[in-house]
Amino acid sequence: MKKQTRRQFGATALSAIAASVLPAPFVRAAETKYDPGASDTEIKLGQTVPHSGPGSLYGVLGRVGEAYFQMLNEKGGINGRKVKFLTMDDAYSAPKCVEATRRLVEQEEVLALYGSLGTAPQTAVHKYLNSKGVPQLLLNTGASKWNDPKNNKWTMAGLPLYPTEARILAKHVVGVKPNAKVGILYQNDDFGRDFLGPFKKVLADAGGTAQVILEQTYDLTDPTVDSQLINLSKSGADVFYNISTGKATSQSIRKVAELGWKPLQLLSAGSTGRSILSAAGFENAKDIVAIRYSKEAGPGHWEKDPDSLAFEELRKKYLPNVDPDNTIAFAGYGQVASMAEILRRCGDELTRANVLKQATTLAGYHSPFFLDGVNYSYTPDDYTPMKTLYISIFDGKDWSISDKPVME
Repeated sequence: MKKQTRRQFGATALSAIAASVLPAPFVRAAETKYDPGASDTEIKLGQTVPHSGPGSLYGVLGRVGEAYFQMLNEKGGINGRKVKFLTMDDAYSAPKCVEATRRLVEQEEVLALYGSLGTAPQTAVHKYLNSKGVPQLLLNTGASKWNDPKNNKWTMAGLPLYPTEARILAKHVVGVKPNAKVGILYQNDDFGRDFLGPFKKVLADAGGTAQVILEQTYDLTDPTVDSQLINLSKSGADVFYNISTGKATSQSIRKVAELGWKPLQLLSAGSTGRSILSAAGFENAKDIVAIRYSKEAGPGHWEKDPDSLAFEELRKKYLPNVDPDNTIAFAGYGQVASMAEILRRCGDELTRANVLKQATTLAGYHSPFFLDGVNYSYTPDDYTPMKTLYISIFDGKDWSISDKPVME
C-alpha cells in the first residue's frame, strides 16, 4: 500500500506551545530507555485518516501534523530527537485501516499512533493494537468504548464522549421543549448509534411527552441525504437531531432550509466547524444548538486569540491551500500540540508504557484548540477526554456560547 505522507514542509517557530517542547540547550540523560520507534535521534509516530474517499476532508488532520512536526524538527525536535510522522490513507474503510495500521506497527515500527479517525475504522484495529501494546491516542472519535482502561488500556479517545454529548443535548430539549416531537438523522454505524441510544434514554427517563417520532439513517457512501430530510420534514417533528459528519452535515442543514422546515436543530460538536457550516450556508445554520468545547478557526470571536494566530501562521506558511476557516485543520493543530507535549514529558524514557503513562496523566493540560476552562481530564482509571462542555447557539455568523459550563 502506498504510503500517504505528504510533501515536506518548511519550518518556523510559531508559539509558546512549540517553544515548550524545544528545550535549549538539550543534554541527553545518562539513562535512556527505548521501544521500537525511538532512538537517540528519532521518534516515529503513525496515524490513519481518510486522505481519499467520502471522508477526505478530514485528511487535513494529517497534513497539519506533518507541518507541525516539520516545524519542530527544524528547531531541534523534541528533547533533541526528530519526529518522523507517517499519516496513511484508510479512506474511512475498516479493511484499509487494518492494512495501514499493520504496516505502521509491523513494517514501520512506530512508537505510537495518535489522531487516527473514525469509530468503525478504529474499532477494526483497537484489539490488535492493545494486543501489541501500541498506544492508540487522541482518537478522532468519541465512542464510549474507548473509555475502557481495564480491558483496553492502550486506546484513548480525543473527543468528548458521544454519550455525554447526547445526554446533555437531550436534557436541553426536555428543558426548552418538554413536548418535543423529535426527528433524527444518524450515520448508520457505531458513530451514529453511540449518540442515538443515550439521547433516547434521557427522553424516556424524563417521564414527559417528549419523544422520537422518526429516525432516518444514511451511509457515508450515500451521494445525498435529501430523501431522508424530506421524510423527516413531513413527519411533524419540531426538533431535528442531526447526527452526521462532513458532507452529510452540510447537505442536511442546507436541505432543511430549502424545505422551509423550521425545527429546533441539534448538532454534534464534531460537525460544528466553520468549513462545514460555510458549505451549508451560514444563514441556513442560524439557531442550531450544539455542544461546544473548542475554538473556531478564521474570522470571528477567536481571530485574535494567541493560539488561533499561531495556527494561522502555520497555515499560511506551510498549508496555503487550506482555507483560513478550516476548523478541522485547527483541531489537528491542537491534537499534534498535545501529542508533542506527551512526548516531551516522556523525556529519555521513550517506551510505549511511558508514552501511555504520560497520556493517562495529562489531566489539566490545555490544548490550543480548547475553549478557556476546558482541559484534558484523563486519569489512569478514567479515559474521559474532557468533562467541561458548553451549550452554544449559532447566530448566523459565530457561536454564542453559554457562560455556564455544563457537566453530565
